[in-house]
Amino acid sequence: MDLTFPFTAGLIASTLHVITGPDHLAAVTPFAIESKKKAWKIGLSWGIGHLLGMLSIGVLFTIFKEVIPIDSISNYSEQLVGFVLVGIGIWAFYKIFKIDKTHRHLHIHSENAPIIHTHEHQHGILPSHGHHHPKSLKQSSFASFSVGYLHGLAGIAHFLLFLPILSFKTQSDAIIYTMGFGAGIVLAMTVFAVIIGKVSSLAKNGHNEIFFKGIRLSGGLFAIIIGIYWIFSTT
Repeated sequence: MDLTFPFTAGLIASTLHVITGPDHLAAVTPFAIESKKKAWKIGLSWGIGHLLGMLSIGVLFTIFKEVIPIDSISNYSEQLVGFVLVGIGIWAFYKIFKIDKTHRHLHIHSENAPIIHTHEHQHGILPSHGHHHPKSLKQSSFASFSVGYLHGLAGIAHFLLFLPILSFKTQSDAIIYTMGFGAGIVLAMTVFAVIIGKVSSLAKNGHNEIFFKGIRLSGGLFAIIIGIYWIFSTT
């Protein structure tokens, strides 16, 4: 068998798994919106966490299926995902409506032609032009990783995605399929996060605050709606 076939099959299966899961997209969207140009780190973190979560539940199921109630762990994880999504949505709303600690100053430059524009300054002793929040980004990446891991634990149905392995004649094909599957999960969510971050960045840099807040509001509302659905669908 052509080695590219199992890899491509795994890549397609995992990509469809990611983009057709509204709970996956809802978990990443608010973080990607806030991270803007660094949104790829959010998608990458979620993808890696999701893979590790699936691996963890797979190992538990394989080794301890007679001892540990794997089904219960999976069901509780699904319910917990719902509550986490609601929490992410509330966090997104908080980011929108919290009191901004920055204020704008009007500046006029007249080197060649008069130009009037504004700068944002943070309250304190020294003003700051442009803000970098590496700590905040690190926290968001860890949160995205954690939610991705929880998503990986949620649902024994993830094993259905590995059923094609049974049709492969050699172990190497099965391994290549698994590699393609893992690459697809990380790639799909990273690309999705980059797109969301790009749209968010364009809205922010274009000084369209209403549009930017609308994007943030939509992301938070999306997470809350999907979270509530998951909570009641797993009870």
